[in-house]
Amino acid sequence: MVVDVFEALLARNAWEKRKLGEIFNVVTDYVANGSFKSLRQRVSTYSNPNFAYMIRLQDASNNWKGPWLYTDQQSYSFLAKTKLNPGDILMSNVGSVGKFFLVPDLDRPMTLAPNAILLRSMTYSTYFLFQLLQTSSMTESINEKTTPGVQQKINKTDLKKIITNVPTLNESSMVGQMLSLLDNLIAATQDKLSFLKKMKMFFLQQIFPTKNHDVPQIRFDGFTDVWSHYKLGSLMRIDKEQEVKKELLTDIQKGFYVLAMRTFSMDGYIDHSKPYWLNHLDNVSDDKFLLPREFAILDADMDANLPKIGRVLLNASSEKYLLAAHVRKIQVKSGNDPIFIYALMRGNSVHERLKLEANGSISKRLLDKNVYKQSILVPNRSEQSRIGRLFFLLETTITLHQQKIKMLKQVKKSCLQNLFI
Repeated sequence: MVVDVFEALLARNAWEKRKLGEIFNVVTDYVANGSFKSLRQRVSTYSNPNFAYMIRLQDASNNWKGPWLYTDQQSYSFLAKTKLNPGDILMSNVGSVGKFFLVPDLDRPMTLAPNAILLRSMTYSTYFLFQLLQTSSMTESINEKTTPGVQQKINKTDLKKIITNVPTLNESSMVGQMLSLLDNLIAATQDKLSFLKKMKMFFLQQIFPTKNHDVPQIRFDGFTDVWSHYKLGSLMRIDKEQEVKKELLTDIQKGFYVLAMRTFSMDGYIDHSKPYWLNHLDNVSDDKFLLPREFAILDADMDANLPKIGRVLLNASSEKYLLAAHVRKIQVKSGNDPIFIYALMRGNSVHERLKLEANGSISKRLLDKNVYKQSILVPNRSEQSRIGRLFFLLETTITLHQQKIKMLKQVKKSCLQNLFI
């Protein structure tokens, strides 16, 4: 299918300039006027179990989830004139103007919100048009027609006048199919990633002893000994903090990828959405990097709720990452399994205890001595190794799925940059 698309592109005809009003039926529905507060007050007057009323379209994301569907145990309609169909495109026209949402197969009737414009394709591939509407050139055109103010707006008449380029029906259909395939692959991989993370959390909760117990709830066959109490300081040590000057860091992808506070995600993974890079570094040695199978701890946090401080991150990839301030490598002492110690520290019970040890005013810090004094339960080396292998398998599989999603998104980005005029 992908080959067919590229063959069509090589032999494609010139794209035509068309107004959006010639491509779409553009619909607005202002039956329910007023603020969100007044809409909620009118629910009891216009309730109808056959419809759900949509609000806050500007918060919608392309997964049919979020706070923008108003249900409150029932579904409601404000006697709206418009009934949504799968494949319709919704656009926010008030506030965050220009956010688009593709209506999926519906499990209930839906009506059009007052802060949305409905774009229903007359002839072209809906998925092709959905992607076309989100190109940078279209965003610029919409911004030019948007009325400035406290709440930005764009009206139906001005939207219909916007000119864009469209191909033949056959070419639009083929491009739409390819982009739909990419989105489906991304969504399916994200579902697998979510499942793997849930599986990991299950094991973190079940494979370590809970409070007032000296053995876990589930164990590998052949292990029956009770676990023994140790201080973390007897099992590992934290390397000194690396000095990487903040002014040398850049968002441009070049040189070494840097693990810093901002690239250390809330759930203990590398956050590639906020990358930091260092173009050049003198006297590069491995002690400045987090190497494969090594893990690090974050000893500071700017958030008052301390979601990151004390979190550990395992490098389950084949890459190496430069360590910046506050992200410090952990060295596990001989006789213990490093991945087991990582998993033990990854558990929420250890993290919650470490949060209580943080001190400081604006930026909270976690002192090494407060990490070392934590008492934990540890099995013998053989059982450690079995548990370590399980978590390393989970972590590497999670990392592979993260990398696959990143690659697929890059492919889609390249397609969007090169398939549209």
